[in-house]
Amino acid sequence: MANRLYKEWKLIIKNRELLALSLPGILYKLVIAYIPMVGLILAFKYFRYDQGIFGSKWVGLDNFEFLFKAQDAFRIIRNTLLYNVTYIILGTVAALLLALLLNELHGKLVKIYQTALFLPYFISFVLVGYITSAFLDHKAGYLNTILAWFGMDPHKWYLETTPWIFILPIVALWKGIGFSTLVYYAGITGISTEYYEAARLDGASRIQMMWRITLPLLKPLIIILFILGLGNIFRGDFGLHYFVPNNVGPNFPTTDIIDTYVYRALTKLGDINSAAAVGFLQSVVGFVTVITANFIVRRIDRDSALF
Repeated sequence: MANRLYKEWKLIIKNRELLALSLPGILYKLVIAYIPMVGLILAFKYFRYDQGIFGSKWVGLDNFEFLFKAQDAFRIIRNTLLYNVTYIILGTVAALLLALLLNELHGKLVKIYQTALFLPYFISFVLVGYITSAFLDHKAGYLNTILAWFGMDPHKWYLETTPWIFILPIVALWKGIGFSTLVYYAGITGISTEYYEAARLDGASRIQMMWRITLPLLKPLIIILFILGLGNIFRGDFGLHYFVPNNVGPNFPTTDIIDTYVYRALTKLGDINSAAAVGFLQSVVGFVTVITANFIVRRIDRDSALF
């Protein structure tokens, strides 16, 4: 035992510079992600401010009834699941396509396109909401101005439901595509050039090299990102679904998700217990989904599994 502890301590001393560099990230995760997990017990309590978290009464699973007994439960669960599936599939396909196209560029053009794709990722959804409003405003929006040029009547986009089925995925793709593209592009650049040189000697075209070399070698990365994406299948993007549709009631049938619904309930009713229960449930469903997806992948192709 003492020998083992000595070896571990020696390893820590050997890698002290790397550990020092990782310390801010470790502290950040500890403060932001792990310490607040104590608050999960609120999901099983009737919280009272005068009694505190630990002194409040235990109510078991009563707080979880809030989500499933809600009048709009089916709608918000359906929207959350369908939108997340759309974002995962659309984002994966688009990011792969753009990464493959970036790989065909050379020189400064690559840097320019990388910056242009990645820049929206750093923009907050508050600002994205204003940008969307500039396009969709029913009086001076760019989109209605274009429709007027063709003699078409302007739309009150924020008071309609159907267009948001397409608007939200487009906005999500524009904002998040840069990060996924760069991840896949980094994976492509890590592929040995010997594969492509051998393929060229055999007379393979660029399309054939993409199909026969690049995509198969990227398969483990694609599967890992897909599995991680499934972890949020029951957790919607609050910023996207709250700020972009502007939290307008008439478009709730196609924009409302679990997170926005719970937020409104929390602000109006102050029901901390139910909000905590829903958040806990989302985490559990995400965890189970990741484990299940990884188990299936592991049975099919062990080398492509996340763990």
